[in-house]
Amino acid sequence: MRLAEDERGNGTIETSTPELASKIKPSQQPASRHLKELEKLRHIERVISSRGETVRITEKGREQLQTVYLRLKVALEKEKTRVITLEGEVVSGVGEGAYYMSLEGYKEQFRVKLGFEPYPGTLNLRLSESSLLQRKILDTLDSVTVKGFDNDKRTYGDVECFSALIQRRVRGAIVLIDRTHYTPSTLEVVAPVRLRDELGLKDGDTVIVEVSIGRKRED
Repeated sequence: MRLAEDERGNGTIETSTPELASKIKPSQQPASRHLKELEKLRHIERVISSRGETVRITEKGREQLQTVYLRLKVALEKEKTRVITLEGEVVSGVGEGAYYMSLEGYKEQFRVKLGFEPYPGTLNLRLSESSLLQRKILDTLDSVTVKGFDNDKRTYGDVECFSALIQRRVRGAIVLIDRTHYTPSTLEVVAPVRLRDELGLKDGDTVIVEVSIGRKRED
């Protein structure tokens, strides 16, 4: 956090171990150890010269900072923030969701834990730029876990679920599948009905998904 506060416009921080130590208050030795630990975790990159050090926070480091920020935001503003709103554009999938949602090992758990059996397929949404950060908030919240299982063919991973309201009309859920080809910019949504038919959707349409922040349901 101290490094991020000192970041320059070009994305680098010019510092030295004594300078950093004076800001975070421990002795010079712990400050040096902190930098080495951050570098080992690939949260920062360092270039050491006779003038001191140039530090750059990596993408992984920024993600860590964002996670801390979002967890604090949810904790401190939970009385104000009751709903997370995500917006995305309908895109075609590769049929992966239909396969997973049709597996009996998942279907029974959906019925028990979410209160409905999903239509065998997911609605895929490419999240807008403004919704990508909101999407990361989901990673800081308690979810409903649909447990993975084994069958004769292979092992299937856990599915994390969040009850959601789609287009303010249909109750369903966001599913975060443990093993998927999609990146976090693609949101997968399920419901007891085929959402494209129920809501008259086609590729390119904008869809609003609302997630209420609440207590985790018992497994």
